[in-house]
Amino acid sequence: MSARHFLTLLDLSADELDYLIQRGITIKSRLKADGPTYTPFSNRTLAMIFEKSSTRTRVSFETAMAQFGGHALFLSSRDTQLGRGEPIGDTARVLSEMVDAVMIRTFSHAGLEQFAAASSVPVINALTDDYHPCQLLADVMTWTECRGPVKGKTAVWIGDGNNMCHSWINAARQFDFQLRICCPEGYEPRQDILDAAGENAVIVRDPSDAVRGADLITTDVWASMGQEEEQAKRERDFAGFQVTEALLDQASSEAIFLHCLPAHRGEEISTTLLDDPRAVIWQEAGNRLHAQKALIEFLLLGQVD
Repeated sequence: MSARHFLTLLDLSADELDYLIQRGITIKSRLKADGPTYTPFSNRTLAMIFEKSSTRTRVSFETAMAQFGGHALFLSSRDTQLGRGEPIGDTARVLSEMVDAVMIRTFSHAGLEQFAAASSVPVINALTDDYHPCQLLADVMTWTECRGPVKGKTAVWIGDGNNMCHSWINAARQFDFQLRICCPEGYEPRQDILDAAGENAVIVRDPSDAVRGADLITTDVWASMGQEEEQAKRERDFAGFQVTEALLDQASSEAIFLHCLPAHRGEEISTTLLDDPRAVIWQEAGNRLHAQKALIEFLLLGQVD
């Protein structure tokens, strides 16, 4: 059987994604109750290739493998032959002979797809310029923990139509909720990704209109990694799109706020928003560990009772 990869949320079925969310919740509960006693991956290894910096991604994946009884190898582009021009496919084939799975945090999604095509072990997308599906597993897990099943509910994305927005669009498709995307003109998500979501995702230009009655509001920094030279222009273009406590007041009384972090207080969010009880971002960040443990387990073992 060929390896299963996780490059976008569309690589798994809706039922498989629902399973991962519930499995992540179960793994988290058992870890809190019993400690890291479940160790199904003794002597198994995850290679972690980083071409972009990270806090949550590296710590969560390393901790996941350690708690599972396995080992994670950190590889930067400076540490591998990729940095010296080795073809992506060759690196994938070499690692497939040595490790049990590969996690990659990189720029080019096409390069990730090329790596996965040559790999005989599971490949996990830990962020590309186009998608960030692991973050969405943690986000939907957090939403589910806080408010129950997400099917039929309404989420609002405020900000750039970036890789996080693309993954929220895919999540709306797969988990069957409504997504309102609120962005300035010129910062829309890719049209093909939006079109594929059909009625599950729409663009709403005014933030007040977008959040009205919504169950969840989320955002990201205005200038992502690699866009720092655009910071001043983006601050001008995104004026009026800051998420504040007053904006959340216009959503449902049960609404929660998420942010993938790191956050720039005073830019895409008000300086005090992360201290608001509706902001469950620390729970969200912690759930990266548990959701990714469920993902690793699924890719290597399949569904577990």
